[in-house]
Amino acid sequence: MKVAIQGIKGSFHHIVAEQYFGKNIDLIECLSFTEMPNLLQNKTAEVVVMAIENSIAGAILPNYALIDTYQLTINGEHHLSIHHNLMGLKGQNIADIKEVYSHPMALLQCHNFFKKYPHIKLIEDKDTAVVAKRIQENKLEGIGAIASELAAETYNLEILAPKIQTIKENATRFFILTNSEVKNSVSANKASIKFITSHKAGSLAEILTILAKYNLNLSKIQSMPVIDTPWKYAFFADFTFDSYADYYDALHEIKDKVETLKILGEYTKGKR
Repeated sequence: MKVAIQGIKGSFHHIVAEQYFGKNIDLIECLSFTEMPNLLQNKTAEVVVMAIENSIAGAILPNYALIDTYQLTINGEHHLSIHHNLMGLKGQNIADIKEVYSHPMALLQCHNFFKKYPHIKLIEDKDTAVVAKRIQENKLEGIGAIASELAAETYNLEILAPKIQTIKENATRFFILTNSEVKNSVSANKASIKFITSHKAGSLAEILTILAKYNLNLSKIQSMPVIDTPWKYAFFADFTFDSYADYYDALHEIKDKVETLKILGEYTKGKR
């Protein structure tokens, strides 16, 4: 299977791809999320692994927009515990490190650790594993990376400090995306939808009441501006259900209460 990921070998997306599909995959590396939908459209990739939210930093809003704009289908989800590790060339210690490069989100999640090391300058970069690879290829002394254990193993670096994230229970949720138009799955127990409510007071509360009426458990709701209509918002919602019939009936009732309704995907709930 051809699987596109954000980042390169050793990245957290790589770990998710192998955990979800197994190691016998053809990995397609991307340095930006915006590259990924086109890979599905031109059939370079069969599936995309895309981070959508982190338990500390919250939702990755541009990725919701990509899923919506390119009509991607959510076929599954995967939760990964994120363990950030400080690494560098072998034979060094933390006192030798003058600069640490990593993805902005990784730096944010490890901010407290570096308060103890004011001599280290933190610099944003495109990807966690890319920095690890660069350090090894260019033999960069005094430079550190924040990345996964897999990155240290892949690029033969030494972990100078393990699990340096501020909040130890740190997890990221990833979507498994395809270009398939088939969204219906009676074996599903979770769904993601997008809807736009009317301007009348209480319209969102009315939708949430319908979800509760049919025993749908709302697990996530995220608002985003409708770009071409100032001060108008679309809502992206995830919910779980025990009965597909209840879910179907709820959507049928919601459809009459909103301006637009789109099913982004029906899939099996991932294990946390």
